[in-house]
Amino acid sequence: MRLTTKGRYAVTAVLDLTFHQQNGPVSLADISARQSISLSYLEQLFSRLRRRGVVASTRGPGGGYSLNRLAEDISMAEIILAVDEKYDATNCSEKGSCSGSHQCLTHELWEELSQEIHRFLSGISLAELKSKRGISDVAIRQDAKQQALKNISIEPSS
Repeated sequence: MRLTTKGRYAVTAVLDLTFHQQNGPVSLADISARQSISLSYLEQLFSRLRRRGVVASTRGPGGGYSLNRLAEDISMAEIILAVDEKYDATNCSEKGSCSGSHQCLTHELWEELSQEIHRFLSGISLAELKSKRGISDVAIRQDAKQQALKNISIEPSS
């Protein structure tokens, strides 16, 4: 079982949004630049996140996205599920059959693992993740890098 890129990118992008929304809506272009996630992919993810009530959008100049609720009230599990990601370790079909028409010998083990993953991700909020020192250090470094790139691009060439 592994979490796919869709779920990882959704968590990363929403966490980035959490760090930067204090000055108003955050553009997907800015998130894309900081996190090296394609803009078109972010548009798909944020469309799903908006429909599920995780984020809200603001149109027009200065528009972008912001959290729809407090960071304390949004869990990692909610973000992952909002983009239609599953963390099902059973590897079963939709009907609950692992091999042919029956459950496999270890089905219950993998089902319990799936439930533990859900409990773990449900127990971590955006606010909790944002408050971790290592994570805030990475955000500061990314902001500095993005600012340096902006400064280089606006300096007149000789």
